[in-house]
Amino acid sequence: MSRVCLVAASAVTAMVLSASAARAGALEVQYAVSLGGLSLGTASLKGTITPKSYMLHASAALGGLAGMVTGGRGAATAQGAIDGKRVSAGSYSVTAANSQMTRTVQMAISGGSVTQAVINPPLDEKPDRVAVTSAHKSGVIDPLAALVMTSAAGNPQEACNRTLQIFDGAQRFNIQLSYAGSRNVAAQEGYAGPVLICKARYTPIAGHRDGRPAVKFMTENRDMETWLAPTGVEGVYVPFRVAVKTQVGTSVLQATRYVYEQTETTASIPPKR
Repeated sequence: MSRVCLVAASAVTAMVLSASAARAGALEVQYAVSLGGLSLGTASLKGTITPKSYMLHASAALGGLAGMVTGGRGAATAQGAIDGKRVSAGSYSVTAANSQMTRTVQMAISGGSVTQAVINPPLDEKPDRVAVTSAHKSGVIDPLAALVMTSAAGNPQEACNRTLQIFDGAQRFNIQLSYAGSRNVAAQEGYAGPVLICKARYTPIAGHRDGRPAVKFMTENRDMETWLAPTGVEGVYVPFRVAVKTQVGTSVLQATRYVYEQTETTASIPPKR
């Protein structure tokens, strides 16, 4: 794409996406999960987002043969504050289970610093695991807070251009996002309109097992991206699609239902019914 076309596309995206001016909204997204083109299961993201706060619940379950073999399922909840372009995590909890084990994480974050993190059962001690220090637990957000992207009014590209400093209770890592364009999408039910395309890079910081092939692969991986859609609150977006190349194929999280209910709306983008 030429520089002129890129500038024009960016301007159109800014005008369209910034049209959403609802003061609060209830969000419900259903995703299809696949790997290498094969269906693995479903996931969902539900909650309430306002200009000042967010409360989210996410869940996922593997189906078909994958579900029969692994029993994989999980659920997480989180809440926190939104201050302009900054998302401040508050509380986060997750339960993940497979056929061998159920593990829970309870975490509290205040002012960007982890004040409590409890993992049950604890992770096994491994000699190659990079130690997590108190410094690694400062200036962070949790994985659900990382799904809430913000930007200044009229400049939606800011939602992409950022580095997410994430701590999930066990591992500290960065996800660096960069704006790569926009496109129009249509969920099977709900939202139809433009999304932001963000390229992503992964950098492990601590808590990972250094030298493992999977860690090396993800660190060098350049085939990761997320598409961000509006939530009904001005300048706030969440993923419509996430695609990550893995060692066994590309994993895709794709919205099939994307609906937000708006309140105190002034000039909103209505969900498609």
